[in-house]
Amino acid sequence: MTAPLSGVTILDLTHVLAGPFCATTLADLGARVIKVERPGTGDDTRAFPPFVHGQSGYFAALNAGKQSIALDLKSAPDRAIFDRLVARADILLENFRPGVMDRLGYGWDALHRRHPRLIYGAVSGFGHSGPDADKAAYDMVVQARGGVMSITGEEGGPPVRVGASIGDIVAGMYLAQGVLAALFARENTGEGAKIDIAMLDAQIAIQEHSLAITAATGHPPGPTGARHPTITPFSTYRAADGFFVIAAGNDALFARLCAVLDLPVADDPRFATNAARCDNVHLLKRLIEAVTLEHPVSHWIAALDAAGLPTGRVQTMLEAMRDPQVLARNMVVPVMPAPGGPGFTAAGNPIKMSTLPDPVSRGPAPRLDEHRDEILRWLDAGDA
Repeated sequence: MTAPLSGVTILDLTHVLAGPFCATTLADLGARVIKVERPGTGDDTRAFPPFVHGQSGYFAALNAGKQSIALDLKSAPDRAIFDRLVARADILLENFRPGVMDRLGYGWDALHRRHPRLIYGAVSGFGHSGPDADKAAYDMVVQARGGVMSITGEEGGPPVRVGASIGDIVAGMYLAQGVLAALFARENTGEGAKIDIAMLDAQIAIQEHSLAITAATGHPPGPTGARHPTITPFSTYRAADGFFVIAAGNDALFARLCAVLDLPVADDPRFATNAARCDNVHLLKRLIEAVTLEHPVSHWIAALDAAGLPTGRVQTMLEAMRDPQVLARNMVVPVMPAPGGPGFTAAGNPIKMSTLPDPVSRGPAPRLDEHRDEILRWLDAGDA
């Protein structure tokens, strides 16, 4: 099988999370990713814990299988190498503040004139337009400003950051989508394109229920804890030994849930429709937990599974990484150690395609500037 992006070369100037996440997604689809890093320090995440034998597990999980070359884009010799790399690349990714690449002479306009087929992917906090384009941002900043933190946490509690770095990760996903669309379009036009992804934009785009509620009512929703704001019962519930999820998304599933719990409220006007159940969500939760507290989580998972009801144990990350379904789909894989180096663990490729091998491991994470000689030989061979 040939991976769909086999033969595609990416210059990845990004660091930390959003850009590297995008590059990893494209690498999983077969692209060659050449990570261009700062001499001396490299990607910031090389200094992020946890460490194994002095090397970052965080960096390894995000950059396994990529190649590294260290270049100072203010140095004439390194710029000469970078110019040769750009001439051979299909895609350039960067996540500097708007204007940085222009000042270096490698902004979209300059590169597009010299290399019209090059696809230029940029991700930043606020994008390359608008009054705040020049402002700095991290994941937590856009979670806060984009409204996500206002709906996260327990009802009546303070705003809470989502545990996963969705400000970065969602932006990285949108960047990958834009790059793939530009590659497809280039097949017809022969022209590359600029993709401008703002982390703040991405936070707005993922809030389907919050935006709809606010637009329809004029009142923004607040946090609702684990429960869904417009579907009931759709939340976590206590069992005798822990928490599990019940997601009864329609009236038929609710009737089936009442049968499993021996709870005679399916026809009660207070609970007969989803709207009524949402109005009486706290009462319904008390009624359900009066039953579920009598048995352990395993009992309720088995009973609800048998009835075809959507359910799941609330698992720790350790439990999730050992989940047979997760393991069967190769979603937790080893990062192979570099010679003399430690091994790590990373997420597998969630994109399963009939034409794409699903690897059971990832290649080693690169040491800083590890592939300089190999990359230079590749450039020389192309010039011959």
